[in-house]
Amino acid sequence: MKKIVIFASGSGSNAENIILHFKNKSQGTVVAVLTNNPHAKVLQRAENQNVETIVFNKTELSDGTVLQKINEIQPDLIVLAGFLLMFPAEIIAQYPNQVINVHPALLPKYGGKGMYGMNVHKAVLENNEKETGISIHYVNEHYDEGAIIFQASTNIEDCLTPEEVAQKVHQLEHKHFPRVIEQLINQ
Repeated sequence: MKKIVIFASGSGSNAENIILHFKNKSQGTVVAVLTNNPHAKVLQRAENQNVETIVFNKTELSDGTVLQKINEIQPDLIVLAGFLLMFPAEIIAQYPNQVINVHPALLPKYGGKGMYGMNVHKAVLENNEKETGISIHYVNEHYDEGAIIFQASTNIEDCLTPEEVAQKVHQLEHKHFPRVIEQLINQ
């Protein structure tokens, strides 16, 4: 069975959705959720599903402590689901093409430093975009510049607020992210 590790910084709805997707699947399972935020709701969501949680700080992310924990687990796939810190190049180098992220826009538009969550949805609305979507991509040493694995779009012409855009984007994430992860671990 393939091992999946999730990194998240916030509420964890995507992480929980992925955990539940693999709950009764034989090809993969989420073995740990790691977060840099000791108050993140993702911790409770993971604990409710009996998934190990690991909390770390920014120093531990960059000094090799987190890499050591990952090496102990030996995951087949590392999934960033709302993880807001720059992911360390050392981890990416040790796990080439095994670190993926979901971005709440159609890259290369609305990517890069500071482009996450409501910042993205606000920018999309301010630019009068007719559609937005999600991009699932490999992680490299630059924000949102790794090779794109999958994209899905949704019409947002009826959206008046960033929250309405976010709701449509979350629906895409919940529908497609677990399925793309499943395809990747089955390769």
